[in-house]
Amino acid sequence: MIRSATLTPQATLPSLNDQNRLRLLSGSANMPLSHEVARYLGMDLSPMVRKRFADGELYIQIQESIRGCDVYLLQPTCRPVNDNIMELLIMIDACRRASARQITAVMPYYGYARADRKTAGRESISAKLVANLITQAGASRVLAMDLHSSQIQGYFDIPLDHVYGSPTLIDYLSSKQLSDLVVVSPDVGGVARARAFAKKLHDAPLAIIDKRRQAHNVAEVMNLIGDVSGKTAVLVDDMIDTAGTIIEGARLLKQEGARQVYACATHAVFSPPAIERLSSGLFEEVIVTNTIPIPEGDRFPQLTVLSVANLLGETIWRIHEDSSVSSMFR
Repeated sequence: MIRSATLTPQATLPSLNDQNRLRLLSGSANMPLSHEVARYLGMDLSPMVRKRFADGELYIQIQESIRGCDVYLLQPTCRPVNDNIMELLIMIDACRRASARQITAVMPYYGYARADRKTAGRESISAKLVANLITQAGASRVLAMDLHSSQIQGYFDIPLDHVYGSPTLIDYLSSKQLSDLVVVSPDVGGVARARAFAKKLHDAPLAIIDKRRQAHNVAEVMNLIGDVSGKTAVLVDDMIDTAGTIIEGARLLKQEGARQVYACATHAVFSPPAIERLSSGLFEEVIVTNTIPIPEGDRFPQLTVLSVANLLGETIWRIHEDSSVSSMFR
């Protein structure tokens, strides 16, 4: 079941003339989310032909005029990452050649975001490479949600609006009225995110897990900074990939006396063996959003999926109307 957070629009929803200039197109990565965003905006997705040739090449043709329009292309670059990035680039190029007035790449999930710096010699900074590709393809602006690191905003030479999934997660947690709450960062790098999350949860106390990563997707938990004994612990991260970090964190919290453990993340990447780990019984609930589609076969009883469609829809309309986006998060 997907729950949608309540969002009261601060901007006026589309008038006929404004909507005639606004176009929403969707890549194939997350069609259900795109339809929800279109429904919030009170419009239909623009028709588009998408097919693959025998050799795997992708063909895209937009089926209506977008000349002089503000076009928003909704495409998270999730698995299969390379295919979805290429599809986004071709969509941007098609819109540019169709004389769209402005092209905004709406990326609920930004692939390659973890390759944001060099940690060893002769490595690529792939997050910057992807930014270059999107810019050179012809995008005028990017709308991204919960980037893995905020420095990625500086990789773009075009405007980027960075929005957060935390209001959706916090609204849901607040509705549960959990007692003796403590927000936990699964690593030192996520302290700022967890601190902001805790502040919005009525200034809940903060705990930090100190870990040392030995290799990619392998994490070793060392110790806990803070008190979780007898409390309801909420582990907060931007994404859950293989769930190695968050499962080891949950084990440590249980050892330290946490009464219940919840996991919260915006992006449900869920690479194997994440499903087996998350459904093992350590978590009271695993709360994520629908920035990345989760197949029915990957659902498990403890999983709750919250919709960010209203949040994205409102942001798109504010950008279109030249209204403030940051005021949504005050």
